[in-house]
Amino acid sequence: MSVVEPSKSSRTRKHHDGADFHAEKSEYLEKRSLRRGTAGWVLLAGLGVSYVISGDYAGWNNGLAEGGFGGLLIAGVVIAGMYFAMVLGMAELSSALPAAGGGYTFARRALGPWGGFATGTAIFIEYAIAPAAIATFIGSYVESLNIFGITDGWWIYLAVYAIFIGIHLTGAGEALKSMFVITAIALVGLVIFAISAWGLFESANLTDIAPTDAVGASGFLPFGYFGIWAAVPFAIWFFLAIEGVPLAAEEAREPEKNVPRGIISSMLVLLLTGATVLFLATGALGAEGLSTSGNPLVEALGDGTAAKVVNYIGLAGLIASFFSIMYAYSRQTFALSRAGYLPTILSVTNSRKAPMLALIVPGVIGFVLSLTGEGAMLLNMAVFGAAVSYVLMMVSHIVLRVREPEMRRPYRTPGGIVTTSFALVIAAAAVVATFLVDPVAALWTFAAFAAFMAYFGLYSRHHLVANSPDEEFAALAKAEEELG
Repeated sequence: MSVVEPSKSSRTRKHHDGADFHAEKSEYLEKRSLRRGTAGWVLLAGLGVSYVISGDYAGWNNGLAEGGFGGLLIAGVVIAGMYFAMVLGMAELSSALPAAGGGYTFARRALGPWGGFATGTAIFIEYAIAPAAIATFIGSYVESLNIFGITDGWWIYLAVYAIFIGIHLTGAGEALKSMFVITAIALVGLVIFAISAWGLFESANLTDIAPTDAVGASGFLPFGYFGIWAAVPFAIWFFLAIEGVPLAAEEAREPEKNVPRGIISSMLVLLLTGATVLFLATGALGAEGLSTSGNPLVEALGDGTAAKVVNYIGLAGLIASFFSIMYAYSRQTFALSRAGYLPTILSVTNSRKAPMLALIVPGVIGFVLSLTGEGAMLLNMAVFGAAVSYVLMMVSHIVLRVREPEMRRPYRTPGGIVTTSFALVIAAAAVVATFLVDPVAALWTFAAFAAFMAYFGLYSRHHLVANSPDEEFAALAKAEEELG
């Protein structure tokens, strides 16, 4: 005699941690599964570089207008230290909790449903807005190339969203390999730039912005000490989104080994590329001229052949980050939806195991935002979401180290909570810095964050899926605690 599985409405619901949970049928998870084993550590490292490399080609230079070369350099060193410390912390967390939720998964286990959703929401905001900012930079590069008289416009933004969502729908393996190739091309472009800019470098160009009357102003710090803080959001653009590597955990081979190796390797590459463009581009053109440029590396090289080559390849760099951050926002949306934090329809996958609506819906949001054409504003909004998520992820690392010292950790962060506490302090300062640079953009982003939290408080916390992978990680911890 066959046994009929009870309907969802008749199944037992449990209430704990301020939320209500129920178990879904096996068919629910079968419709919401990703293709496993598609990426080793090299592809994951390429993914990490791909997320960020557009930041080397455009966006960072606007920080020169806020802090001058000295302000951006000091901010860059501090932020690089924060990211390196954060990456080491995330390497540990991803080895212990390898799931598609990334930061949300870590915070869910450490901070409960509210903390998990807050972290996932901050990451979602970052990844939904960052492609919109990159789309505006793509438009500027396309216009500067003067291909068939193409000019920057809404239809360029629509085209890049439509094309790359379409590629992602073919599956993760194909998308990751395509990203790796585009990223390799973008790295070649940076090598060409560095060789060409070396001959144009003049140290006097680094400090050609006239000092203001701000406190501490000098040739090195033309906007004074405050300029260092104001430059922080733009320094973050050198590394923004690298934290998305753990989102590929469910699609990686041996994630407990390969995700930490991939994220640390990509961070080392990005440290080198960020320092290269900051010094050589500013030294070639000058801080003042570069501070308002839409395509800084090209303008730094002038009108020669090298500039044209870097212009074309720079477009590949922007596309690489645009393409890869789509992957990140889809996996974050997928994980939150599968667990019931967002509408569950968003996590249904197609025959190629790609989450369809998790790719399309945030893409529509990003396209609408890109129509503003305000790349610098969108950049600051993305940085706000990122910085909030960094604070919560570092708190999660510290909490889990203290509360669950025996948790299996195939990789352990050098320095332990001292390392992640440093990242936590700098990330908290970065949140404040976003309000200093563009308070309107930061407030709008905070309002969006608050709206998501209200949705969770009023609705989705009463409909969480207990047998989703991320919730099972948290349930395991609770069971071990009760047994202990």
